[in-house]
Amino acid sequence: MTQYMLAVHHDDQPPISPEDMQQSFKDVDALNSEIQAAGAWVFAGGLHPPSTATVVRVNDGTVVTTDGPFAETKEQLGGFWIIEAADLDAALDWASKAVVACRLPVEVRPFQEG
Repeated sequence: MTQYMLAVHHDDQPPISPEDMQQSFKDVDALNSEIQAAGAWVFAGGLHPPSTATVVRVNDGTVVTTDGPFAETKEQLGGFWIIEAADLDAALDWASKAVVACRLPVEVRPFQEG
């Protein structure tokens, strides 16, 4: 089995209504239960907004920290699942359910083997 990350991307679109947000939380909880029951669950988590990020890098041999997200883009990572799946098609099946549950784009990437 290969591990895949299903990465949820937030964009700068207007937020969904509070009612839709609550339903999305319920849908994601149900999906989490389904992934766990299928034995595909490894780990998942939601992230605080990009404005809470701290970037750590080396600049001329000195470690420097700065506020804010690393990438200056309209879309930022908002959460993720790490799952185990037999192949990409199986991971895409889970991603299809994830995109419906969380109502946001989901990127699927395999982990490197090793």
